[in-house]
Amino acid sequence: MALWRWLLKRKNSSRKDDVALWNAAWLDAVSAPDAGRLAELETALARRRSNGDLDVEIEDEMLDGLRQLVGLQHDLDAGSLPKIETTHRLVRADRCHFSAPVSMPDDPAQPTGRLLLTSSRAVFAGGARVPGLAWPAVREVVQDGRDLMFVRVGVEGGHRFRCNSFADVLCAAAIARHLMRRARL
Repeated sequence: MALWRWLLKRKNSSRKDDVALWNAAWLDAVSAPDAGRLAELETALARRRSNGDLDVEIEDEMLDGLRQLVGLQHDLDAGSLPKIETTHRLVRADRCHFSAPVSMPDDPAQPTGRLLLTSSRAVFAGGARVPGLAWPAVREVVQDGRDLMFVRVGVEGGHRFRCNSFADVLCAAAIARHLMRRARL
């Protein structure tokens, strides 16, 4: 019986190591997205599946997000931003480049709404009174898991939004960073 527990513990430890290594490689690929790294991660995940690891739902979602980021990054590098058609009153005359459902986990009411990234600012259309944040006022865009934070210039903290998918958070972060850099030129 002790041998069986030891073998099971060793197998679980090995799986945790594989997951940790894959997650580290994914984070590295997110920092410099390209199709080659995406293919390596897909192969590694397929190998885990063939070894009997069927608990890869999160990793599938992470890969989907990276796939979308690789395509988006190619467009951003070429100077092409997505154009989202919206008639939302908060967008006004700005061009909208991103729209997705989000929540604000730091607000006691945890309101849900939409995060809109326009040519001039980031706007939350939801339950809380969060003012639009102009791109020159954004010091940094931080992505952590499914959370996206806009750190303001000259202020501690910022606005944190929780996206529903890795694709949304990765694409929002890439677009926001692009718009922030462009506003500084």
